[in-house]
Amino acid sequence: MNILAITADTLYLALISIGVVFVILIVLVLILNIFTLLATKTMKGARVVKDSHTQYKQAKSFANASDEDKAAVAMALYLYAEEKNNLESRVLTIKHSSQAWSSELNPRL
Repeated sequence: MNILAITADTLYLALISIGVVFVILIVLVLILNIFTLLATKTMKGARVVKDSHTQYKQAKSFANASDEDKAAVAMALYLYAEEKNNLESRVLTIKHSSQAWSSELNPRL
């Protein structure tokens, strides 16, 4: 009896098994894609309603703000933008250079 001999029955069984596994994987991918589409549609609809209501409230409250409040917001935005631009000036860069110091050149070392 030869264990390594491949008969037609074993070949058919292997091909059917591989086919079943791939069909199951494809079905799972399709199910996950359907759930993803449903979730994004429901979240997008809820987000649009919430965002539009929030933007309306913010626009209404900003229109009723005093001139001092508007000036404070403008100054805060200006300072924030300046701070973002000035962050690079606080970075310390150290560049290592090769020096020819050795005990032969400097007897004190």
